[in-house]
This record gives sequence, C-alpha cells and structure tokens, in this order.
Amino acid sequence: MKHLKSMTTEEIGQVLKTLGQPSFRAKQIFSWLHKGVKSYDEMTNLPKALRDELAQTYPIHAPEVVRKQISKKDGTIKYLWKLSDGNCVETVLMRYHYGNTVCISTEVGCKMGCAFCASTLGGLVRQLEPFEMLDQVLFTQLDSGLPVSHIVLMGIGEPLDNLTNVLRFLELVNNPEGMNISMRHISLSTCGLVPKIDALGDQKLQISLAISLHGPNNEIRNRIMPVNKAYPIEQLLPACRRYYAKTSRRIHFEYAMIDGLNDSVQNAKELLALLKGLPSHVNLIPLNHVEESPLKPSTKSAVAAFQKTLEDGGVTATVRRTLGSDIDASCGQLRRKYTKERTENG
Repeated sequence: MKHLKSMTTEEIGQVLKTLGQPSFRAKQIFSWLHKGVKSYDEMTNLPKALRDELAQTYPIHAPEVVRKQISKKDGTIKYLWKLSDGNCVETVLMRYHYGNTVCISTEVGCKMGCAFCASTLGGLVRQLEPFEMLDQVLFTQLDSGLPVSHIVLMGIGEPLDNLTNVLRFLELVNNPEGMNISMRHISLSTCGLVPKIDALGDQKLQISLAISLHGPNNEIRNRIMPVNKAYPIEQLLPACRRYYAKTSRRIHFEYAMIDGLNDSVQNAKELLALLKGLPSHVNLIPLNHVEESPLKPSTKSAVAAFQKTLEDGGVTATVRRTLGSDIDASCGQLRRKYTKERTENG
C-alpha cells in the first residue's frame, strides 16, 4: 500500500489529479500530514468528500506509544512505538546544549550481526517506509513537547541497507513545508556497506556520515562485525576517502571501547595510521552492556589512554556522554525486552 506521507507534494498532486482534484490541495495535504494529524477529519480546509475518499484509499497510520521511559539522570526519553502491522521500533530523544536530538530506527530488527548490539538479535524483520521514519521524529516531538533540531539514523537497523527509503525520508524531513530540519543537522551511521557508501556519496548531501568502525584491523573487526568479511578495511577506508572527496564532509568514526579486545594503546596507534590524511573525528563509545553478549566495557583509564594517543597523533577524539543508561537506551534493548515479555505471556 502506498502512503501519502511517503510522497512529495508533486506525487500527492498526481494522486489528486486522478481524483479530479485541483493541484493546490497537494500542498495543503502535505502540510497537514507533516503536522502529525492522525485523521483526515483534522484537515478542515479539505472538502469532506475528498477526506472520506482519501481515508478509504490512503489511510493514515500513526504509531502508538507502547513504552515510554524517561531517564532520571539526564532527561533522555526512550520510546517504543508500535507500527500499524504490530511490529515495534525504538526512538530516543536526547538533550544537548545545542538542541534536542532524535535517534531513529530505519528497520525492524537488523541482519548485520554485530556482536555488541542488541538490535540484531533475532535478525531483520522488515525495512521501514519513509513515513515510518518521519513519524518517529514527528511524534516524538509532539509527545515530548520538545522541539527536535537534530536527527541521527543510528537506532535499530542499518540505514544503508534501506537506502532508497532513507533517501526519501531525508528529502521529506528536510522539506521547508514540513519539519524543515537541515541536512547539516542529520547524521547517518553505517557498519560499512561499501557500495552503498559510494551511492550515498553520489547524492552529495550535506549530512554527516558516521562509520561504525570498532576495530583498527580486520582481525578485530571480523570477530565482532560480520560485515567486515564482505567489506574489509582495505575497501572501507578508500570508500570513506571517496565520500569525503565528493561531499567535503568530515567523516565520523564510532569506536565502541571493548575491554581487552580493541582498547590498547597499540590499537590506537593502528587507528591513527588508518585515518592518516582523512579529515575525521573519532567518537569513543563506552560499551553498553547487552545481557546476551560476553563483551565488557573498557576501563576509564584505558579509554583515557586511547583518547590521548589519538589526540597526540593529530586526530580529534571525544568520549561520548552516556545518556539514558537507566532506561535501556542502547539500541534494541527495549524492543527485545518487550518482545520477550509478549512471548512469555503468550
């Protein structure tokens, strides 16, 4: 089924043309949908006959809040949304000094199999439609009452595995007639799908690309990230350089600090060698504990030594602030917990 909310104003106009309606109505409908209406009855400047016809052919499916958890530590809000088919996805609202950031999911589940991530346990169920990504931003803003200024595509799923729908979402959320969120305020995180990195670079968007690296060599990445066997570091880093050449956007590298696996000073020196000459920033991430994983977070002293080695070598490195640690805020935990409860309770 096609959803009007996944369409551009021009595409909505084509739908209206087949219904014998004037094209100016497309802008009205687009505006209403991007304000978060849950029913065509709320579109008061549309004729009732048109509202009834659209409701029959293009129903509006607003997500339902299944769980909402608010951190007592930092005000982070985590939502578990139920979609129209009963599947659930997670969204996290984080507060920073520069504004409120929403971390959205791009798929129900994930097939990438990274060892440190709860999102991938259970595999991929399906990809999200553009409107389902947009709704996470829109309804998080409406429910929380907090204006959203930044978006990260870093929740459940691999965004580049769903590239066509993600590109349409970016177009919609950037639209001045809609939420009008600047591309420069949007970050997309990938585990390293090299052909899709090239395809994204060809779009020349001004979004920030974040690479989930988590290891400075193939041996370590192979142990924790199956994608590395398909696209090893020798392919991934040149793709990052090509992306920079096309967009002039500095690359961000995410690096989860895992005790005894990837957190030595020697590992930091290997990482420095990899990034030489590439405008980049390394985001060191204290590992979130996942019940099903044997991996443990690095000590604070190991993180500090790793960061110092990078910065002494000329690479900017910051340690990500841990937000929402008291509300299962790492990707996939809340969805997995809810799914498990439903299974156990029949």
